[in-house]
Amino acid sequence: MNISLPETLTWQNEHLRLLDQRQLPQETAYLDINTLDDAWHAIQTLTVRGAPAIGVAAAYALAESMRDVASDNFVTQLKENAEYLKSARPTAVNLAWATNRLVELGTDQPSYAALVEEAEQIHAADLNICQSIGKHGATLIQPGANLLTHCNAGSLAVSRFGTATAPMYYQRNAGVPFHVYVDETRPLYQGARLTAWELEQAGIDVTLICDNMAATVMATKGVDLVIVGTDRVTANGDVVNKIGTLNLAVLCQHFGVPFYVACPSSTFDAHTPSGDQVVIEERAADEVRQQHAAQVNVYNPAFDVTPNSLVTGIITEYGIAHDNVELRKLLAG
Repeated sequence: MNISLPETLTWQNEHLRLLDQRQLPQETAYLDINTLDDAWHAIQTLTVRGAPAIGVAAAYALAESMRDVASDNFVTQLKENAEYLKSARPTAVNLAWATNRLVELGTDQPSYAALVEEAEQIHAADLNICQSIGKHGATLIQPGANLLTHCNAGSLAVSRFGTATAPMYYQRNAGVPFHVYVDETRPLYQGARLTAWELEQAGIDVTLICDNMAATVMATKGVDLVIVGTDRVTANGDVVNKIGTLNLAVLCQHFGVPFYVACPSSTFDAHTPSGDQVVIEERAADEVRQQHAAQVNVYNPAFDVTPNSLVTGIITEYGIAHDNVELRKLLAG
């Protein structure tokens, strides 16, 4: 796809740099990751965010942390470093998936070079996966369609092209006209700061709306399709994504709007039976309070769970699954 998009992360001269998404859209700045603590802090503070991007970044960071570790302590230190990184964002399954993959390899091949090569393969695979998701999901976007998306499952959430946005970029590249409504996505405004910005940069017709406007937009403006990303899909097909996703799924059922989820196969968590067994992390209360009510109690979950019954289909690099049986068949090859 010939779309101009920012690089979420780079690995050059055996060094990891991350686009600091906290500064967007006002400033495009990159953060050097020099230590494992730097990586943990970057993941925890959403300098890098989005399940696939977190996985790629963690793989490089874990490999980089092992550059000068002695061979007799290599495996032990590798496992310790991996567990530490995983504690930064426990809900995003790709973080554990990527670090576990490096630990498994490093246990058999205790070599810094082998870990770097594995991280590079994860990175390259993510790019190919996003392109495949885009190709499969593009069939859902008809000329003149109105789409709606939530949070940021775009190029900034992966290594490039995104998951939920990949079909949009695919159709934009093909010259297909369509329009996208973007939820602002409180309290951190990833939709407003990131998704709306990157879609506009790519030349896509986009309109930013407040989170509490989605129902009115569906009722009065017309929405043909909702596509969101996800941080985890549990074994029964429940979807764990940014808080507010469940709201959209319920609205879609009421208004008869197809609700699709786009994600790589690595986001499928076969070991967790359902969404109600996922630990939902909570963010700092001040993210919600801001300057409005300094002492009031705050409930600020970062994610919610959308039951599989509300999901029209899941777009993966292997195709589109319209129920959990189809999903398992796709993932099984």
